[in-house]
Amino acid sequence: MAVAIPDDIMMATRMTEGEMMQEIAVMLFAREKLTIGQASHLAGMTLIQFQHLLASRKIPVHYDVADFEEGFRNLREVGHL
Repeated sequence: MAVAIPDDIMMATRMTEGEMMQEIAVMLFAREKLTIGQASHLAGMTLIQFQHLLASRKIPVHYDVADFEEGFRNLREVGHL
């Protein structure tokens, strides 16, 4: 599904499309609507980059079972396990 944000709204925010996606991802993560993996993907960032973004805003990183399993799968895929 695609979400269209009108150009006048984007101009009013003075944000790029990437910055807007990061803001949306941070908000959804903080409200526990997305896992950290989903939010970092939405933001177009690596997990580490997204964690740094959260830390810069003093937003605590919360992990649940889904996050743990996703991280475990990622480590396995890159050959670290």
